[in-house]
Amino acid sequence: MSARTPSHRSGFACFVGRPNAGKSTLTNALVGQKVAITSNRPQTTRHTVRGIVHRPDAQLVLVDTPGLHKPRTLLGERLNDVVRATWAEVDVIGFCLPADQKLGPGDTYIARELAGVKKTPKVAVVTKTDLVDAERLATQLMAVDKVGRDLGIEWAEIVPVSAVSGAQVGLLADLLVPLLPEGPALYAEGDLTDEPEQVMVAELIREAALEGVRDELPHSIAVVVEEMVPREGRPADRPLLDIHANLYIERPSQKGIVIGPKGARLKDVGTTSRRQIEALLGTPVFLDLHVKVAKDWQRDPKQLRKLGF
Repeated sequence: MSARTPSHRSGFACFVGRPNAGKSTLTNALVGQKVAITSNRPQTTRHTVRGIVHRPDAQLVLVDTPGLHKPRTLLGERLNDVVRATWAEVDVIGFCLPADQKLGPGDTYIARELAGVKKTPKVAVVTKTDLVDAERLATQLMAVDKVGRDLGIEWAEIVPVSAVSGAQVGLLADLLVPLLPEGPALYAEGDLTDEPEQVMVAELIREAALEGVRDELPHSIAVVVEEMVPREGRPADRPLLDIHANLYIERPSQKGIVIGPKGARLKDVGTTSRRQIEALLGTPVFLDLHVKVAKDWQRDPKQLRKLGF
């Protein structure tokens, strides 16, 4: 009997979960490089950042949706619409639940929404297992199993992982692959993400800008990269990329927070994000940052459109 050549699978998976459930960190662990921005503050992923996992037998394209939450602003409603539209289009959904937090109303809210997505297989991923002991983990796994039964969700798998220690990350990929349709690779071998570079650059700047201002400005920074152009007249072996970007905040009073005393804060943001942008693009960068006020941009449809939402 001739051995049948194992077929190649390719398709899309998305991780959902309430803000800060570890979705972006998990995406990065699976892909093996930093593609989705991560921050230990909720709601930092605004764009559908795709990480691509290349394997000999499969290609798994990870679509990272913003956290689903009860919307309080127009931006919140838009983000939730993005989430639901994504769920309808992917081949498998991974529902991320942190091991170190009891299942709460936010998780139940998402699970209820998931129960309405009938055809897509769903994998429950219990994240951050490095933060709990075996007993606590077992309790969480049973709670996840129960919430599925209560809402009529049939989990294709329930998998505990730690993106930080790398525990079971490979296993998760092994379990997601069989749920993908058969087909050729969708992206070239070297691709890690198909986000336009400008969007990724803006995300890295935004991440750096949020880093030091923990509680003062949770979401009220938007970054728009106005232009990315190679500096003219540079020798071929010493290129320089000029990047001009604006950081938009909602109120004049926030300007001082972002810029910092004598501009120190903004300088730090520039240094941190420039290092990461250079690593991402593989070229030296000159980064020019300006802070501007766009009054109440999260609630204004015109401004939302202008800022790319």
